[in-house]
Amino acid sequence: MANPAAADNLTPEHLLTLYQVSTWINSTLDFDRALDNAIDAIMQVTKAQRGFLMIHDELASVLQVLVARGIDGETIESEGYSTTIVNQVVETRQPLLTNNAQFDTRFNAGASIIMRGLRAILCAPMMVQDRLIGVVYVDTAMKTGAFRPNDMSLMMAVSGLAARAIENARLYQEAQEKGRLERELQMASEIQRGLLPQHMPRVAGYDIAPHWEAAREVAGDFYDAFEMETGHLGTVIADVSDKGAPAALFMAVARTLIRSHAHAGLGAKETVARTNDLLMLDAEQNGMFVTMYFSRFETNGSSVHVNGGHNPPVFLHADTGKAEFMPQGGRALGWFPDNPLTELQVQMKSGDVIVYYTDGLTDAENPQGEPYGETRLAHAVTQCKGLSAIEIRDFILRDVERFCAGQVPFDDLTMLIVRYTG
Repeated sequence: MANPAAADNLTPEHLLTLYQVSTWINSTLDFDRALDNAIDAIMQVTKAQRGFLMIHDELASVLQVLVARGIDGETIESEGYSTTIVNQVVETRQPLLTNNAQFDTRFNAGASIIMRGLRAILCAPMMVQDRLIGVVYVDTAMKTGAFRPNDMSLMMAVSGLAARAIENARLYQEAQEKGRLERELQMASEIQRGLLPQHMPRVAGYDIAPHWEAAREVAGDFYDAFEMETGHLGTVIADVSDKGAPAALFMAVARTLIRSHAHAGLGAKETVARTNDLLMLDAEQNGMFVTMYFSRFETNGSSVHVNGGHNPPVFLHADTGKAEFMPQGGRALGWFPDNPLTELQVQMKSGDVIVYYTDGLTDAENPQGEPYGETRLAHAVTQCKGLSAIEIRDFILRDVERFCAGQVPFDDLTMLIVRYTG
């Protein structure tokens, strides 16, 4: 049996139309206009009164009308076509032509056929390989209207062109959107890195080393270290509950608030408490919160610490070489009003070290799914007696890397090492 879509089944008029449609679809960047032209050309050569081009939504398993054309070339309502015919074409993936829609025994005439007095209907699937992209549909109610087999050949050829054009447009749009998102995420990452301190403050008596590693382009972790007007050193490490761009924005707000209150001369506890109260206003809307550890150091080694639900830092005693976790305290910021915060007073001695970290470090897993954990962290810190802040940071990172054995981290990893030099 001859292929009904073969070129030798097409009249010169049909071939010219096919050439025009191919040119329009392949040469214009205005995809909508190309589809309009395709429907206009098909209707002209088939003498149809109405034409519809529909795209198939695979996820919702429904058809969406992209083009609805009347005989005068104007846009018409996207309803009133024969869903009976369209559904059959969708189900069989085969074209359908009828010149006796009212009484054709191959299907039961639906309401649209009867009410609109439709006589001739031609519908073809748009396929890319074995996947349905959509359908092209034309009809007429005129008594003299009829579609020829050549019209079906043209319809099948055009539907193939339209299917490839729609698929190419979808892929191009996805590529553009992906590129835009990647550029925006890259910009967000650069902005976020710019918010982190580029250089550690030079405060007499302290050696500081940070580490910040985002699991995605942007992170919810952050650290900060800054000199206050009183000459004191302020440090912050925090972890936002969410990830990605929303967490990065929340992080920026939290960092700004904690710095503002600290520079305003508030005490450590009040600095964190006021930050919590202001974050509550936004957290109620977006459901996010942030764990935070804030410390204030004086040049004589006196320090004050406030824990807002964060992982307790590791304190390394220089005289004994013992590493112990500092007390837990408080709740995450932006979670509850009247956060039960407490201040911890610590007098540091020369060589004492505090290792701040986020749970991305202790939760880092090896190939067997075992977490690095607090015990390994404390053991690693005990081996760092006498080392500088940078050396301590690098030693811990190497120990985590050896443990993970190439396993890709699934969470942000942030550390801040503060060593009192006396």
